[in-house]
Amino acid sequence: MAPVYGKPFLCYLMDRLVDAGIERIVLATGYKHEVIESYFGTSYRGVEIIYSQEETPLFTGGAIVQAARKLETEHFVVLNGDTLFDIDFEELAQAHERQNASITIALRAVADTARYGAVSCAEDGRIAAFNEKEASAGAGVINGGIYVINRAWLLGQELPGKFSFEKELLQPMAGKEAIYGVEFHSYFIDIGVPEDYFRAQREFKALFPADEFLFLDRDGVLNVQIHGDYVRSWGQWKWMDGMPEQLAQWAKEYKRVFLVTNQQGVGKGLMSEADLAEIHRHMLEEVKAAGGRIDGIYVCTDLEGSHSPCRKPAIGMALQAQRDFPEVDFHRSIMIGDSVSDMLFARNAQMRAVYISKKNPVPEEVRDVTDLIL
Repeated sequence: MAPVYGKPFLCYLMDRLVDAGIERIVLATGYKHEVIESYFGTSYRGVEIIYSQEETPLFTGGAIVQAARKLETEHFVVLNGDTLFDIDFEELAQAHERQNASITIALRAVADTARYGAVSCAEDGRIAAFNEKEASAGAGVINGGIYVINRAWLLGQELPGKFSFEKELLQPMAGKEAIYGVEFHSYFIDIGVPEDYFRAQREFKALFPADEFLFLDRDGVLNVQIHGDYVRSWGQWKWMDGMPEQLAQWAKEYKRVFLVTNQQGVGKGLMSEADLAEIHRHMLEEVKAAGGRIDGIYVCTDLEGSHSPCRKPAIGMALQAQRDFPEVDFHRSIMIGDSVSDMLFARNAQMRAVYISKKNPVPEEVRDVTDLIL
């Protein structure tokens, strides 16, 4: 959960997994497990999260075995929680299958192996030995901390309840079992020491640019929603606590800020488009007075059930914003909303999605399509 460039380090790891097509993530947790569980909930970017909580420390091996028991797949991928190694997961999995391996490890060439210990491989990629850190120095290949493991093979071993995966399984079995390595030359960082944690803060800014474009729902996000009715006049408008000031902050953080709002009250004839425009005129005046800005307001007045291409969760309003501002990249955009349709709008446009829960129970269908719940 250590923050790197504005979000937990774990988010970057799970982003790599989701982008690779992983369908289920098991998080092995222990001390302060509730911090992780409350932050991520039961899904991340639509991928299910399962928790494998250690009641007592199981060490790396015991944690992996316990997590493996929560899966039903023939093979599974393991990552270290404090290491980002930006490999091609498909290439690693294909090598694992091709060699009919028990374990396949992503390896990384480094200038000095002293911190990690070196790995020795045969010509066919089979790992011959894992050398202790104290015995290693100079250039070489290290264990990058990503494994593809044959689940049945692992669970079939006679292993203690808690053990070191590296020292008590990998090292003794090197050269005896079908343990292979695949070398990758992609970005690698281990934030387990302070100097590399601070290095990550500098490097991630260039490697993983922050979202640049912000899309906002209106009722329930900017202003207090009138349940069972609509804000029909400026006199009924009530800002959410601290919202004008928050908009000022967002104006500094994002290149563009957009409002995308379904307003079927107009479609129902309960107010006119002129009434809606007057509300938004006053809203923009107060946003500007607070030091903020909204670059574009996009409204769909069509009725629910009309299958309108502009009504969320359809992305017509996002496409219009992109036509008006061609620099908008949905992959570098984030949507903040308080409804399932807002989250589906984000998912359909391939934006990141943030759900405002207001402390209410969060519907399961929201968890399936949301990146972050506040």
